[in-house]
Amino acid sequence: MRKKPAPLSHEESDLFRSAVADVRPLESDRLPVMLPPPPPLPQKRQEDERQVLQDMLSDPEYPELLETGEELLFARTGLQHNVLRKLRRGQYAIGAELDLHGLTAAAAREQLAAFLTACRQRDLRCVRIIHGKGNGSVQRRPVLKGKVNHWLQQRDEVLAFCSARPVDGGTGAVYVLLKRTTAHPA
Repeated sequence: MRKKPAPLSHEESDLFRSAVADVRPLESDRLPVMLPPPPPLPQKRQEDERQVLQDMLSDPEYPELLETGEELLFARTGLQHNVLRKLRRGQYAIGAELDLHGLTAAAAREQLAAFLTACRQRDLRCVRIIHGKGNGSVQRRPVLKGKVNHWLQQRDEVLAFCSARPVDGGTGAVYVLLKRTTAHPA
């Protein structure tokens, strides 16, 4: 059993009262409501986005190998052949379009990155990017075609791309098939 504390002397009681003279009683005996912590920052995702932008700053190693009339074709490993065939035939509905005509390479790179990010946010499946055939360039050769080819291959969300049908720009444009961002029923 605990011993009962000895009563305070008159001097101790006066000393205590003077020490707590300015103290006011609490309005409530409950703890204040704590705000929830801020959501965690997706640091790895931000790092990945910075890496993508850095990768897009790089240029193709051999742009001179890409001829004016050459068709572009790219597909990630594992993509079904019938999906690529439908893309090449222009059988997917185009959800959005980006025209890079007249832009510098740096401006085109930024526009392309922003466009693809916006398309992913809107969960678009197929888009068209017009890079041009180079008819207006100094050497009458495509300036952006090789760069777009290289940049698109570096983007993880790009499943495949190919030159468009003549009615949609031919070798001056590409159809781009993007990964789905949300689960869709099979």
